[in-house]
Amino acid sequence: MFYYDPTYWTILMPAMLIAAWAQWRVDSTFRRWSAVRSSRGLTGAEAAEAVLRAHGVMGVTIERVSGRLTDHFDPRCNTIRLSDGVYGSSSVAAIGVAAHEAGHAVQYAVGYGPIKLRSAIIPVCNIGSQLSIAFILLGLFLYSEPLFAVGILLFSLAVVVQLVTLPVEFNASHRALETLEAAYLLEGGELAGARKVLSAAALTYVAALLVSLAQLLRFLLAFAGNGRRRRD
Repeated sequence: MFYYDPTYWTILMPAMLIAAWAQWRVDSTFRRWSAVRSSRGLTGAEAAEAVLRAHGVMGVTIERVSGRLTDHFDPRCNTIRLSDGVYGSSSVAAIGVAAHEAGHAVQYAVGYGPIKLRSAIIPVCNIGSQLSIAFILLGLFLYSEPLFAVGILLFSLAVVVQLVTLPVEFNASHRALETLEAAYLLEGGELAGARKVLSAAALTYVAALLVSLAQLLRFLLAFAGNGRRRRD
């Protein structure tokens, strides 16, 4: 079976280990800086509001959402949702995360190119990625190269989304840290702590892309191998 071929261990497993390490790092970094209170005493929600004001962005709602690190910006209703550990917390980690989500709201407000591109392609790419495995499995089961090729093409759409996501996330963090510093929302070592939290979070996106690229490479190798066996 395809899932038991050696590429699982030589290609996919190393990427998955990197992803696991990245997730551990973001969890441990967030936990560490969640224990450090900011000197100004701002909460995550207040920090998000301050970032929005600094960029002249109006009309964005800030809400609390349940869960841990479930923070996100929803452009459909122009709402920043901050998790329980971020919304009312005055920790350095909470302020960094909240400012990052406000950075996404700023991106939409100013028409930042990559986030507009990401929003445009996500619906199609999500559908394609969901169908990709079905086409790949059908191609393997029916020994159909065309079906297998369609599955690979659809899976590659997910990789495209993750690739476009990288500059979006890096830019949101850059906007957040730049504003936190310019508005004196965090000071000295606090700003360095927020930078560590956001850098660790960014690594998870890089790791997710590596996993998808590794899986795509496995599919391509399997496709090439099937083609050679057919010709033989």
